[in-house]
Amino acid sequence: MGRSRSRSRSSSRRNRTKHKKLARSPSPSYEEDRRKNNKHSSNINNSRRHDSTRSRDKRKIKSITVSSSSDSDSDVNINRRIEEARKRDEERKWLETERKRLARQKEMEEKYIEEEVARRVEELVATRVAEELEKRKDEIDREVMRRVEEAKAILERQILENFEKQRQAEIEAQRLKEEEEQRKRDELENIMKENNRKIEEAQRKLAEEQLKLVEDQRRILEERQRIEDIERKKSRMEQEIILNKKNARPRLSFSLGKPS
Repeated sequence: MGRSRSRSRSSSRRNRTKHKKLARSPSPSYEEDRRKNNKHSSNINNSRRHDSTRSRDKRKIKSITVSSSSDSDSDVNINRRIEEARKRDEERKWLETERKRLARQKEMEEKYIEEEVARRVEELVATRVAEELEKRKDEIDREVMRRVEEAKAILERQILENFEKQRQAEIEAQRLKEEEEQRKRDELENIMKENNRKIEEAQRKLAEEQLKLVEDQRRILEERQRIEDIERKKSRMEQEIILNKKNARPRLSFSLGKPS
């Protein structure tokens, strides 16, 4: 028990030393931290006084038990053993409770110190960052403007490149469209030429056929005319022959010559 109280006093002394060291560091919340540390130390002192009172009560109980055990040896031995066992159990429980309490207290103190250190470090870092930013404000502004101008130039270049690509794409599309239209016109012209050629060929063949037909008709007419002429001549000759037969007489010959 004495060793436990010694450790508690030593731990409390170290904690007070840590609190004093923290209190010396400059911070806007110095007074508030000191009030918290004083309150925490007061709680520790109250806990120690309570532990001291409990120890005195236990010593009184032990003294009364020893004086009453002189009535009989057997009862003394039994009661002493029971009392010793009870005391050992109570002391063990008390030590365990005290150990847990001190562990919780130490944990709370360490957590408080850790949080306080973290808070102060955070405040210090924020202050240093703000000071550094204030010192480098002009440089940061220039760097920001430089990056903005650089990003603006990149964006403008990308816009111009996209515009040029779009324009080239439109030109290519127009060229392909014109080529397609020209191809269609050429195909149509070739089709029209082929149709005209076929029409001319058909007309030529038709003209030749018509000419041939006219020539055939002319030959037929000439042949018919020739046959008709022959028929007419033949008929006329036959008529003449018939007429000559009807008018057949001996021919008289008159001669005016001298008689022999």
